[in-house]
Amino acid sequence: MNDPLFDLDGRAVLITGAGGAIGSTLAHALAARGARVMVQDISAEKVAPLQEAIAAAGGHAEMLVADLADADVAGAVVRDAHAALGGLDVLINSAGINRRKPIDDVTPDDFDAIVAVNLRALYFASQAAHPLMKAAGGGSIVNLSSLSARFSFTTISVYAATKAGVTSLTRSCAREWAQDGIRVNCLEPFVIKNEFTRPLWGEEHRQRWFDHVTPMGRLGTPEELVGAVVFLASNASSWMTGQSLVIDGGLTTGADWDAYRDM
Repeated sequence: MNDPLFDLDGRAVLITGAGGAIGSTLAHALAARGARVMVQDISAEKVAPLQEAIAAAGGHAEMLVADLADADVAGAVVRDAHAALGGLDVLINSAGINRRKPIDDVTPDDFDAIVAVNLRALYFASQAAHPLMKAAGGGSIVNLSSLSARFSFTTISVYAATKAGVTSLTRSCAREWAQDGIRVNCLEPFVIKNEFTRPLWGEEHRQRWFDHVTPMGRLGTPEELVGAVVFLASNASSWMTGQSLVIDGGLTTGADWDAYRDM
Protein backbone atom coordinates (compact mmCIF):
# COMPACT_ATOMS: atom_id res chain seq x y z
CA MET A 1 0.00 0.00 0.00
CA ASN A 2 1.35 3.44 -0.94
CA ASP A 3 2.12 5.83 1.89
CA PRO A 4 -0.37 8.72 1.54
CA LEU A 5 2.33 11.17 2.58
CA PHE A 6 4.27 10.40 -0.59
CA ASP A 7 1.23 9.96 -2.82
CA LEU A 8 1.48 11.62 -6.24
CA ASP A 9 -1.48 9.88 -7.83
CA GLY A 10 -3.31 12.21 -10.19
CA ARG A 11 -1.04 15.19 -9.59
CA ALA A 12 -0.29 17.42 -12.59
CA VAL A 13 3.47 17.82 -13.00
CA LEU A 14 5.47 19.87 -15.51
CA ILE A 15 9.12 18.90 -15.95
CA THR A 16 11.26 21.27 -18.01
CA GLY A 17 14.37 19.92 -19.69
CA ALA A 18 12.82 16.47 -19.52
CA GLY A 19 14.87 15.14 -22.42
CA GLY A 20 18.03 15.10 -20.32
CA ALA A 21 19.17 12.22 -18.14
CA ILE A 22 17.88 13.72 -14.89
CA GLY A 23 14.63 15.11 -16.30
CA SER A 24 13.72 11.88 -18.06
CA THR A 25 14.50 9.80 -14.99
CA LEU A 26 12.26 12.03 -12.88
CA ALA A 27 9.49 11.88 -15.49
CA HIS A 28 9.51 8.07 -15.50
CA ALA A 29 9.58 7.91 -11.69
CA LEU A 30 6.76 10.38 -11.09
CA ALA A 31 4.57 8.88 -13.81
CA ALA A 32 5.13 5.44 -12.29
CA ARG A 33 3.76 6.87 -9.04
CA GLY A 34 0.57 8.02 -10.74
CA ALA A 35 1.43 11.62 -11.62
CA ARG A 36 0.14 13.11 -14.86
CA VAL A 37 3.34 14.40 -16.42
CA MET A 38 4.02 17.07 -19.05
CA VAL A 39 7.55 16.71 -20.43
CA GLN A 40 9.15 19.74 -22.09
CA ASP A 41 12.35 20.10 -24.08
CA ILE A 42 13.74 21.95 -27.06
CA SER A 43 12.93 19.29 -29.67
CA ALA A 44 10.48 16.46 -30.27
CA GLU A 45 13.45 14.13 -30.72
CA LYS A 46 14.24 14.64 -27.06
CA VAL A 47 10.77 14.14 -25.58
CA ALA A 48 8.71 12.04 -28.00
CA PRO A 49 10.53 8.79 -27.09
CA LEU A 50 10.13 9.66 -23.40
CA GLN A 51 6.41 10.27 -23.78
CA GLU A 52 6.02 6.98 -25.65
CA ALA A 53 8.02 5.02 -23.06
CA ILE A 54 5.94 6.39 -20.18
CA ALA A 55 2.72 5.59 -22.01
CA ALA A 56 3.96 2.08 -22.81
CA ALA A 57 4.59 1.56 -19.09
CA GLY A 58 1.01 2.57 -18.29
CA GLY A 59 1.73 6.13 -17.22
CA HIS A 60 0.24 9.43 -18.34
CA ALA A 61 2.55 11.78 -20.21
CA GLU A 62 2.13 14.61 -22.66
CA MET A 63 4.90 16.48 -24.41
CA LEU A 64 5.60 20.11 -25.10
CA VAL A 65 8.33 21.32 -27.48
CA ALA A 66 9.68 24.80 -26.74
CA ASP A 67 12.97 26.68 -26.55
CA LEU A 68 13.31 28.15 -23.07
CA ALA A 69 16.11 30.43 -24.26
CA ASP A 70 13.38 32.62 -25.77
CA ALA A 71 12.45 35.27 -23.21
CA ASP A 72 8.72 34.95 -23.81
CA VAL A 73 8.51 31.16 -23.81
CA ALA A 74 8.96 30.03 -20.19
CA GLY A 75 5.72 31.53 -18.95
CA ALA A 76 3.82 30.25 -21.98
CA VAL A 77 5.13 26.72 -21.35
CA VAL A 78 3.71 26.78 -17.83
CA ARG A 79 0.35 28.10 -18.95
CA ASP A 80 0.17 25.56 -21.79
CA ALA A 81 0.97 22.72 -19.39
CA HIS A 82 -1.68 23.95 -16.98
CA ALA A 83 -4.27 23.99 -19.75
CA ALA A 84 -3.30 20.58 -21.12
CA LEU A 85 -3.18 18.86 -17.72
CA GLY A 86 -6.19 20.65 -16.27
CA GLY A 87 -4.10 22.11 -13.47
CA LEU A 88 -0.53 22.34 -12.17
CA ASP A 89 0.38 20.85 -8.82
CA VAL A 90 4.13 20.53 -9.27
CA LEU A 91 6.68 22.42 -11.37
CA ILE A 92 10.11 20.83 -11.69
CA ASN A 93 12.59 23.27 -13.19
CA SER A 94 15.15 20.83 -14.58
CA ALA A 95 16.25 22.55 -17.81
CA GLY A 96 19.87 23.57 -17.94
CA ILE A 97 22.76 24.10 -20.36
CA ASN A 98 26.46 24.79 -20.10
CA ARG A 99 29.38 25.94 -22.23
CA ARG A 100 32.58 24.96 -20.47
CA LYS A 101 35.28 27.58 -20.94
CA PRO A 102 37.89 29.37 -18.81
CA ILE A 103 36.61 32.74 -17.61
CA ASP A 104 38.89 34.62 -20.01
CA ASP A 105 37.34 32.81 -23.00
CA VAL A 106 33.66 33.32 -22.12
CA THR A 107 31.88 35.54 -24.64
CA PRO A 108 28.78 37.68 -24.05
CA ASP A 109 26.86 35.16 -26.18
CA ASP A 110 28.05 32.30 -23.95
CA PHE A 111 27.04 34.22 -20.85
CA ASP A 112 23.62 35.21 -22.15
CA ALA A 113 22.81 31.71 -23.47
CA ILE A 114 23.55 30.00 -20.14
CA VAL A 115 21.76 32.63 -18.05
CA ALA A 116 18.74 32.56 -20.37
CA VAL A 117 18.03 28.86 -19.80
CA ASN A 118 19.43 28.21 -16.35
CA LEU A 119 18.14 31.28 -14.51
CA ARG A 120 15.86 33.53 -16.55
CA ALA A 121 13.62 30.72 -17.82
CA LEU A 122 13.37 29.24 -14.34
CA TYR A 123 12.51 32.68 -12.93
CA PHE A 124 9.67 33.34 -15.36
CA ALA A 125 8.38 29.77 -15.33
CA SER A 126 8.07 30.06 -11.56
CA GLN A 127 6.47 33.49 -11.88
CA ALA A 128 3.86 32.08 -14.28
CA ALA A 129 3.19 29.10 -12.01
CA HIS A 130 2.51 31.29 -8.97
CA PRO A 131 -0.99 32.62 -9.81
CA LEU A 132 -2.09 29.24 -11.16
CA MET A 133 -1.00 27.39 -8.03
CA LYS A 134 -2.33 30.13 -5.76
CA ALA A 135 -5.78 29.90 -7.36
CA ALA A 136 -5.74 26.14 -6.82
CA GLY A 137 -4.81 26.46 -3.14
CA GLY A 138 -1.12 25.72 -3.40
CA GLY A 139 1.55 23.64 -5.06
CA SER A 140 5.20 22.68 -5.05
CA ILE A 141 8.09 24.02 -7.13
CA VAL A 142 11.30 21.99 -7.20
CA ASN A 143 14.37 23.64 -8.71
CA LEU A 144 17.42 21.76 -9.91
CA SER A 145 20.34 23.77 -8.60
CA SER A 146 23.81 22.29 -8.16
CA LEU A 147 26.55 21.96 -5.59
CA SER A 148 28.50 24.25 -7.94
CA ALA A 149 26.42 27.03 -6.37
CA ARG A 150 28.92 26.79 -3.50
CA PHE A 151 31.68 24.43 -4.75
CA SER A 152 32.92 25.28 -8.21
CA PHE A 153 35.34 23.85 -10.76
CA THR A 154 37.36 25.53 -13.48
CA THR A 155 35.56 26.24 -16.78
CA ILE A 156 32.04 26.43 -15.29
CA SER A 157 32.00 29.99 -13.93
CA VAL A 158 28.77 31.09 -15.64
CA TYR A 159 26.99 27.81 -14.92
CA ALA A 160 28.02 28.01 -11.26
CA ALA A 161 26.84 31.61 -11.03
CA THR A 162 23.44 30.70 -12.44
CA LYS A 163 23.09 27.83 -9.98
CA ALA A 164 23.92 30.16 -7.10
CA GLY A 165 21.15 32.34 -8.47
CA VAL A 166 18.76 29.37 -8.55
CA THR A 167 19.47 28.59 -4.90
CA SER A 168 18.95 32.23 -3.91
CA LEU A 169 15.80 32.55 -6.01
CA THR A 170 14.43 29.42 -4.34
CA ARG A 171 14.56 31.21 -0.99
CA SER A 172 13.04 34.41 -2.39
CA CYS A 173 10.09 32.63 -3.99
CA ALA A 174 9.56 30.50 -0.90
CA ARG A 175 9.43 33.58 1.32
CA GLU A 176 7.02 35.52 -0.88
CA TRP A 177 4.68 32.66 -1.75
CA ALA A 178 4.46 30.67 1.47
CA GLN A 179 1.23 32.45 2.40
CA ASP A 180 -0.27 31.18 -0.87
CA GLY A 181 0.40 27.56 0.00
CA ILE A 182 3.24 27.27 -2.50
CA ARG A 183 6.39 25.53 -1.38
CA VAL A 184 9.64 26.18 -3.24
CA ASN A 185 12.71 24.05 -2.62
CA CYS A 186 15.78 22.99 -4.58
CA LEU A 187 18.30 20.18 -4.94
CA GLU A 188 22.03 20.84 -4.94
CA PRO A 189 23.57 17.63 -6.25
CA PHE A 190 27.28 17.05 -6.72
CA VAL A 191 28.25 15.68 -10.13
CA ILE A 192 25.63 13.25 -11.41
CA LYS A 193 27.13 10.79 -13.88
CA ASN A 194 25.53 11.25 -17.32
CA GLU A 195 26.41 12.58 -20.77
CA PHE A 196 25.90 16.21 -19.73
CA THR A 197 28.64 15.91 -17.10
CA ARG A 198 30.99 13.64 -19.08
CA PRO A 199 33.49 16.49 -19.71
CA LEU A 200 34.03 16.61 -15.94
CA TRP A 201 34.56 12.89 -15.28
CA GLY A 202 35.27 11.35 -18.69
CA GLU A 203 39.06 11.22 -18.37
CA GLU A 204 40.61 8.56 -16.14
CA HIS A 205 42.52 10.97 -13.87
CA ARG A 206 39.35 12.97 -13.23
CA GLN A 207 37.31 9.86 -12.50
CA ARG A 208 40.01 8.79 -10.06
CA TRP A 209 39.90 12.20 -8.36
CA PHE A 210 36.11 12.06 -7.96
CA ASP A 211 36.34 8.56 -6.49
CA HIS A 212 38.95 9.75 -3.98
CA VAL A 213 37.31 12.98 -2.82
CA THR A 214 33.78 11.61 -2.54
CA PRO A 215 33.43 9.71 0.76
CA MET A 216 31.04 7.22 -0.82
CA GLY A 217 33.69 6.54 -3.45
CA ARG A 218 31.70 7.28 -6.61
CA LEU A 219 29.58 9.79 -8.45
CA GLY A 220 25.81 9.80 -8.14
CA THR A 221 23.24 8.62 -10.67
CA PRO A 222 20.04 10.32 -11.87
CA GLU A 223 18.03 7.63 -10.07
CA GLU A 224 19.50 8.78 -6.77
CA LEU A 225 17.70 12.11 -7.07
CA VAL A 226 14.25 10.53 -7.36
CA GLY A 227 13.60 10.06 -3.65
CA ALA A 228 14.33 13.69 -2.85
CA VAL A 229 12.10 14.96 -5.67
CA VAL A 230 9.22 12.68 -4.64
CA PHE A 231 9.62 13.97 -1.09
CA LEU A 232 9.57 17.62 -2.17
CA ALA A 233 6.70 17.15 -4.62
CA SER A 234 4.49 15.30 -2.15
CA ASN A 235 2.77 16.08 1.15
CA ALA A 236 5.68 14.45 2.97
CA SER A 237 7.41 17.86 2.87
CA SER A 238 4.29 19.89 3.64
CA TRP A 239 6.05 22.19 6.18
CA MET A 240 9.27 22.59 4.25
CA THR A 241 10.03 25.51 1.96
CA GLY A 242 13.01 27.62 0.92
CA GLN A 243 15.43 24.76 1.54
CA SER A 244 18.35 23.33 -0.44
CA LEU A 245 18.93 19.59 -0.25
CA VAL A 246 22.59 18.74 -0.82
CA ILE A 247 23.01 15.31 -2.43
CA ASP A 248 26.74 14.79 -2.76
CA GLY A 249 27.89 11.35 -1.61
CA GLY A 250 29.31 13.01 1.51
CA LEU A 251 31.64 15.46 -0.26
CA THR A 252 30.76 18.42 1.95
CA THR A 253 31.36 16.48 5.17
CA GLY A 254 35.06 17.29 4.85
CA ALA A 255 38.29 15.92 3.40
CA ASP A 256 40.59 12.96 4.05
CA TRP A 257 44.15 13.90 3.21
CA ASP A 258 45.31 10.28 3.50
CA ALA A 259 43.23 9.52 0.41
CA TYR A 260 45.90 11.28 -1.67
CA ARG A 261 48.90 9.18 -0.51
CA ASP A 262 48.98 7.01 -3.63
CA MET A 263 47.81 9.54 -6.19
